[in-house]
Amino acid sequence: MNVLKPQSHIYQESSEHNQCDEERPEDSVLDLKNVPVLTPEQEKKLWRKIDLRIMPILSLMYLLAFLDRANIGNAALEGIITQLDLTGNKFNIVLIMFIIAYCLFECPSNLVLKAIRPSRWLPGINFAWGVVMTLNAFVKTYPQLVGVRICLGIAEAGLFPGVVYYLTLWYPRHMLQYRIGLFFGAATVAGAFSGLLAFGIGYMGGMEGLEAWSWIFLIEGLATIVVAIISFFVLVDFPETAKFLTPEERAFVVWRKKYDNSSVGEEKKFAAKHVWAAFTDWQIWLHIPIYVSIVGPLYGITLFLPTIIKSFGYNTPVSQLLTVPPYIAGTITLLVFAHYSDKLKMRSPFILAGLTMCLIGFSINISTAPDGVKYFGTYVIVMGSYASLPGIISWLGNNLSGQYKRGVGMALEMSVGNLSGVVAATVYRSRDAPRFIFGYAFELMFVGIGFIFLPLVVFIYKRINAKRDAAERLARERGEKVQYSYQELRDLGDRAPDFRYTL
Repeated sequence: MNVLKPQSHIYQESSEHNQCDEERPEDSVLDLKNVPVLTPEQEKKLWRKIDLRIMPILSLMYLLAFLDRANIGNAALEGIITQLDLTGNKFNIVLIMFIIAYCLFECPSNLVLKAIRPSRWLPGINFAWGVVMTLNAFVKTYPQLVGVRICLGIAEAGLFPGVVYYLTLWYPRHMLQYRIGLFFGAATVAGAFSGLLAFGIGYMGGMEGLEAWSWIFLIEGLATIVVAIISFFVLVDFPETAKFLTPEERAFVVWRKKYDNSSVGEEKKFAAKHVWAAFTDWQIWLHIPIYVSIVGPLYGITLFLPTIIKSFGYNTPVSQLLTVPPYIAGTITLLVFAHYSDKLKMRSPFILAGLTMCLIGFSINISTAPDGVKYFGTYVIVMGSYASLPGIISWLGNNLSGQYKRGVGMALEMSVGNLSGVVAATVYRSRDAPRFIFGYAFELMFVGIGFIFLPLVVFIYKRINAKRDAAERLARERGEKVQYSYQELRDLGDRAPDFRYTL
């Protein structure tokens, strides 16, 4: 059988690079010196096999997470505000407390993930928030609701950053966004399904002495528990230990990830320096405003879409149903963006397109346009915000090297960036109905932040890549061959001379 030799790998397709001949410690786990050669069709079949094993269960888990997170908006239409006396800003505070708890626990959760194993940690937190959501059905007072939402935020915090980090351990960086898109697409499906489910459950009000909003929480919470139990038996850990793959397939996947450009200097053992490296990396702090520019509008439209649509003059059942089409359009746009972003190996143009769509949508809704046109504006907002978020996340993941640095860095981006949801949860005030000018103005401010920081990050990446290309050409012209030890490349990570940032 023909085999692939690790020593023949070229880190960057466009040029020759220095190689390290030291033995890699983890090569002893799998036989990476005799990796089978796969044809493009065989490799495509292998990735499809992996997709079918891990993507459906992850997507289903996130679909339920998003249902459980966003169903408070549907419950608001079914009477929870009046029955729990959520007067004044109480409803907004309920939303805020979830977001704060969610943000605080995202980063610590990713550190726990590596220690406990994904196949135990992710189903475990899935089960925990299913129990919390079920209990949400039986709250009787405002303080009880606040407490339950805090617990829900803590339990759900680890899923999204954990799964995104988990996917970076399986897929090469230019196959990543489509998988994140498939996973995150469950959120847009959840948005559509939430409206349909709330429409049907709305007719169960009074059964067994429970209000309609209680049935929403109860049914969705029990469904989450069932999926969590299934996920304990389905989810796998890492490529090198995946029993559903043959030894040859495991070796190929590990080899493919090892010699992907994002894995140069891929340090796997935990050390405090990796956490410090993430907190001091300029990339993360410049990516956060871009993340904020999309996640702020996304939180706002997710939490308040039923209320916004009802402000157009529709009754509650029709408003629930009319939330469905925008999410369907958002799902299609998300998958199209993700496919072509991976195919073209570009992230920023698609993020810019999403920001532009958000700008158009919010501009329509803050205007005096007819209600029908404003309903179209909600389509554009949902499409732009949902389609862009996987690109923002995978862009940073592509450009951070080192498993712990990447895990901490991506979680840090999400935890700090998601604090914009606190603002989004407060700016759509009941006293501003039906036009919500104050809320739309704040969302436009978020979008403006993205238009400032996105070009700045692209400019810096291009400049660094150009400098590394120039240094490489100069060294080649002079006949210089600078050798780096394997440990040196590990320590340099994404700052290694062979690393090129994705644009």
